[in-house]
Amino acid sequence: MAPTTSTRSRAFQISALEEQNCVLRESQTGSPLQGVISSDPGMLKLCRMVEKVAPTDASVLILGESGTGKELIARAVHDLSERKSARFVAINCAAIPEQLLESELFGHEKGAFTGAVKTTPGKVEAANGGTLFLDEIGDMPLPLQAKLLRFLQGRTIERVGGRQEIPVDVRIVCATNQDLKALIAGQGFREDLFYRISEVPMTLPPLRDRSGDAVVLAHAFLRRFGSQQGLPKRGFAPDAMAAIEAYRWPGNVRELENKVRTAVIMSEGSLVTAADLGLSADGTDELLFNLREVRARAEQQAITRALAVADDNVTRAAELLGVSRPTLYDLMDRYGFRRSDQA
Repeated sequence: MAPTTSTRSRAFQISALEEQNCVLRESQTGSPLQGVISSDPGMLKLCRMVEKVAPTDASVLILGESGTGKELIARAVHDLSERKSARFVAINCAAIPEQLLESELFGHEKGAFTGAVKTTPGKVEAANGGTLFLDEIGDMPLPLQAKLLRFLQGRTIERVGGRQEIPVDVRIVCATNQDLKALIAGQGFREDLFYRISEVPMTLPPLRDRSGDAVVLAHAFLRRFGSQQGLPKRGFAPDAMAAIEAYRWPGNVRELENKVRTAVIMSEGSLVTAADLGLSADGTDELLFNLREVRARAEQQAITRALAVADDNVTRAAELLGVSRPTLYDLMDRYGFRRSDQA
C-alpha cells in the first residue's frame, strides 16, 4: 500500500528533526581536530592526546583497522605542531614495490640504476622541516626497516647510488592496521625499529565502538556530497537511520563515506532510504543487549534531543530531562558534549 500524504509528511518531519539533532551533536562534539567529527568519549580522549603530543617531536604510531581515519589523525598531529608551515609528506609502504620503495623514500643519484636519468630527492628529503607519514609501516620489507632505523638514529640519509650523507630534520608518524608485536614475534618486524617509531602509540577505535558517531558522520557526509553533486537531500528516512545505527561497519568510516556518496547519487527521493545505502532496513540482527551500552546510547540521544528543543539552554534541558543542572553538566562531560561555558 502506498504511503499516505500524512505518512510522508511525518517522515519528512522526523528526518528534519534527526538532521537538526545531528547538526547540534556535530557542533557540540568536543573534538578539537580539523575534520574529526565525534561525540564518542574514546575518540575525544584520543583527540586530546593528539593536542598534547603534537607540539613535541615525539614519534607517533597510529594503530587501527582499515578505514578508521589514521591519516586524518596523522595530519592533525602535523597541523597542530610547530612544523605546520612545512610539508606533510605521506607514503604508503604497501602500495610501492619493494625494489622501488627505497628510492621513493631516500631518493637516488643519476645513473644509480637503469632509468635514473637525473638525481631525484626522496620523500624523506621532501619532508625536511615537516612531517613524514609512513602508512602501512607493517608492510615495509625487513632490509628497508634496517635503513629506516639507521636514519632515525643518525638523522642523515644516503640516496641510492650516492655516498654523501644528507642531514634531514623530519618528524616521523607511522600507521598500520597490523599487530606489530605479533610481527615481531614472527620475525617480520624489527623490535628496535618498533620502539623508535612508537614513542607515543595511539589506537583508533573502530566505528562500531564509537557510540552515536555513525549517524552524525552520515549526516555530515550527506551534506557534503549533496552540495558537491548539486543534489541536496533533506535527510535520511527512518529506516535508513535505524540501519545505520544497527550495521556493524566492518569497513569503518571509509565504508560509511562510500555508501553515503553512492546513495546521494543514486537515490531518487528527497530522503535517502536503507535500500539506497545498500543496508537492511530492519536491523534486527544487530540490536544491543548490553545494558550499559543501551543506557549510554539512550542517555546521549535524550540529552541531544533535550538540548535541541531547549535551544541549548542547559537549565531548560535539565527540566525536560527531569534532572538537576549539575547532573546534566556531569552527563554532558561524560559523553563529550561541548558546554556553552567552554565554547
